[in-house]
Amino acid sequence: MSERDPIRIANCSGFYGDQIDAAKRMVEGGPIDALTGDWLAELTMLILARTQAKRPGGGYARTFVTQMEQVMGQCLDRGIKVVSNAGGLDPDHCAEAVAEVADKLGLNPTIAYVNGDNLLPRLDRLREEGIEIINVETGQPVTETDYISANAYLGCWGIVEALNGGADIVVTGRTTDAAVVCGPAAWHHGWARDDWDALAGAVVAGHVIECGTQATGGNYSFFTEVSGMDYAGFPIAEVAADGSSVITKHPGTGGEVTVGTVTSQLLYEIGGHGYLGPDVTARFDTIELHDNGQDRVLVTGTQGEPPPETLKVSMNRWGGYRSDINVALTGLDIEAKAELLEQILWRSTPHDPDDFESVTVATVRTDDEDPATNEQAVATWRVTIKDPDEAKARSVSSAPNAMALASIPGFFGLGGTGFARPFGVHTSGLIPAGLVPQHVVILDGQRTVVESTAPTPETPVVVDPSFDQLPAVPGGPFRRCPLGLIAGSRSGDKGGDANLGLFTRSADAYAWLDAALTTERLRELLPEAAELEIERFALPNIWSINFLIHGILQEGVASSTRQDGQAKSLGEWVRARHLDIPVSLLDT
Repeated sequence: MSERDPIRIANCSGFYGDQIDAAKRMVEGGPIDALTGDWLAELTMLILARTQAKRPGGGYARTFVTQMEQVMGQCLDRGIKVVSNAGGLDPDHCAEAVAEVADKLGLNPTIAYVNGDNLLPRLDRLREEGIEIINVETGQPVTETDYISANAYLGCWGIVEALNGGADIVVTGRTTDAAVVCGPAAWHHGWARDDWDALAGAVVAGHVIECGTQATGGNYSFFTEVSGMDYAGFPIAEVAADGSSVITKHPGTGGEVTVGTVTSQLLYEIGGHGYLGPDVTARFDTIELHDNGQDRVLVTGTQGEPPPETLKVSMNRWGGYRSDINVALTGLDIEAKAELLEQILWRSTPHDPDDFESVTVATVRTDDEDPATNEQAVATWRVTIKDPDEAKARSVSSAPNAMALASIPGFFGLGGTGFARPFGVHTSGLIPAGLVPQHVVILDGQRTVVESTAPTPETPVVVDPSFDQLPAVPGGPFRRCPLGLIAGSRSGDKGGDANLGLFTRSADAYAWLDAALTTERLRELLPEAAELEIERFALPNIWSINFLIHGILQEGVASSTRQDGQAKSLGEWVRARHLDIPVSLLDT
């Protein structure tokens, strides 16, 4: 490749536990220059902390090591760079495990790891020095001292340093999801740290492909229009020297890459117009998407601003113990049955509801009025009890026995035994970037330190989003029908918050959606969020609206008492709600 050729960066993992053959499929499916993947999430860091406690040095994604055994030789033969955040809490041990695989295979790659993100050993010293980690939601210093993981989100420049040092395989700890794509792109094109627009474009490309097949039709609202979804291909980003990219996939693989699938993924787990990162703030209100041929979407126009002076910190601690009970309510008298079960629960438990740290009781009405099957007759009674005292949380374990033969007709359990199990609480914090340098280590080689602070521009960086003029808002006649007939969605968790993105596939539909779906209307459609803080961000450049719903997931996915603790289905719920939609939009 010449210096100006785009770099083809392939994804082979969207989460810890993703398809184990994906790396092999991407390496053997066609030409690529770099193989990347995202193994980490807020919940994953908690899982790895538990693993590390049981097996010191084992707090990394072992599936990545398995994949390296499958493809390492081919990657070296073809000059394919591998960049992965699978190092988790132990990037050094992950790199050593990869080196053991290389030795077993008779290979000799240059392996590097990047760490410095782990703040857990430094928390007490930072406090002693008067340095506080600030809670993102409250704006107040984090005061808890019992965290089991605390990791700053690092950017791409440690990866660039490792690649400049000749690394074939780079393993990191908690970098941002997009950094594993931005790093190879910045290295390949020789970008400077203040090439804001190019970096922003690479971050957007990284965001699109970070979740694997979610960019090629996976979890796509209009999946019924997509062929080959039983075995969708993983995505590739061809990142050009100016930061623009073409999102594609290997020929002959399932799924599809369209403006719709890319738009859907752009809306995943985002906040406002500025997508904050450690290297650059990518302005999502400047992105332009264009059809570039079959399974090819051009992503261009992205503008960037300097990043914040702080890094986000993902922090997990044990919140105590929780007991969950789920009982079927079948047929008639659903509310009366739920009421009787709750009476028996508190009669058979040696504590009053007020004795526990929290009690959540819900009757989930999934039953039909005239059920054609037994399953269609079933609603669910759900109870979650939390408390720091394991014995107290476990005290409800006898309640299902008391209910089994002496409560409601048709009693049967739907999972959850009442036995206490630990749960985690997630906190998002902020720390000055200058306090978290990146340490780059080549195994059996050099060690360097890369500062995490970004350069300060001499003149302010001005971003000026420009949009095509929208058509007039379509009028009546109207038809009462599901919103999802004209709008797709993508939603997900952001700590205790959830984002809800909605997109349309025509300017007319967006004009109507923008006018109709106000924050107040969303509160009507989502009664559970009626009293919560909701932020609304219009993205007319990609015919989308993003809502950020604060606190709907309580203290994060591991603690949430919602049936869907990661808010993955929130968008599809909204699509199922009925509104008065212009017939002209439904006809097209």
